[in-house]
Amino acid sequence: MRRREFIAGGAWFAATFPARAQQSSKTARLAVFSPFQPVAQMQRESSNRYYRAIFAELRRLGHVEGKNLTVDRYGKEQNAAGVEALAAQVVRSNPDVALAIGPGAVELKAATTAIPIVAFTSDPIALGLGQSLAHPGGNVTGVSVDTGPEIWGKRIELLLELFPSMSKLAYLGGRGEIWTRFLGPALRAACAAARLPLVTALVELPGSASSYRHAIAAAARDGADAIVVAGNPDAFHNRVLIADLIGRARLPAIYEEREFVEVGGLMAYEADYLELSRHSAQDIDAILRGATPGDIPFYQGTKFDLTINLKTAKALGLTVSQVLLAQTDKVIE
Repeated sequence: MRRREFIAGGAWFAATFPARAQQSSKTARLAVFSPFQPVAQMQRESSNRYYRAIFAELRRLGHVEGKNLTVDRYGKEQNAAGVEALAAQVVRSNPDVALAIGPGAVELKAATTAIPIVAFTSDPIALGLGQSLAHPGGNVTGVSVDTGPEIWGKRIELLLELFPSMSKLAYLGGRGEIWTRFLGPALRAACAAARLPLVTALVELPGSASSYRHAIAAAARDGADAIVVAGNPDAFHNRVLIADLIGRARLPAIYEEREFVEVGGLMAYEADYLELSRHSAQDIDAILRGATPGDIPFYQGTKFDLTINLKTAKALGLTVSQVLLAQTDKVIE
């Protein structure tokens, strides 16, 4: 039923905007809110492929930063007083629309019912961001990068296929609403279905080198022999450190984003983030052209990609079967 709601959402978008209206000469204001991510990663020329895709799509739709679009970025550097204070700062600036990434979506929604928000986050209904996927009904719409226990079950299945002797799984991620309301219940359900004990290694965000080091070491001491890593913006920023620490602990790991595998992680099973990024830009465009967020269905992609680092697998003494290789979209040697 939920999948059909998303398909219906795509049909709504196509029907509502069959042709692009001529771009207004008015300069629009977009706030980008990602309180645990450096502002440098939130630029249109960023090394982060998601932001490059978002701003490229906005440009294609007629919204050009520095010409008819002003972008205010609220990231890690502005977060000294805490996420709640930073969300209040965004509200005071009164943008035409806000793009809220990861954990920031919950905090920003709590701060305003008036400013339209496009969320790029986990399950929006579980997080209280809308009434339903097809009809959010408030000031928030956006895209979901997660499908609940099913996607976590798939990640566990893939990790077990590569490391069949896994006996206890650790989860490395941030404390907060996303873990409490959504990720915790989803991962526990997936582990229960796989009959795997779960150890949590939660980090207060923003995380430091010492906090990640302590969390990974604690998971190993608790008997975890494999680990799954959350894909929040703070973990993404610290991906080199995290992949190195997990490698030193000799824990087979699966990640939510392939960038972790590109810097030495074992494997990743990720949603098509580029598709989701482009769709979030389309939501921003729709709102700037007059659409109400509560009438725009939340969108969830249907394509997922598997990436495996063969060098890391060999270092861990793991053999990648031909069956698993056949499922792999990208191999790093």
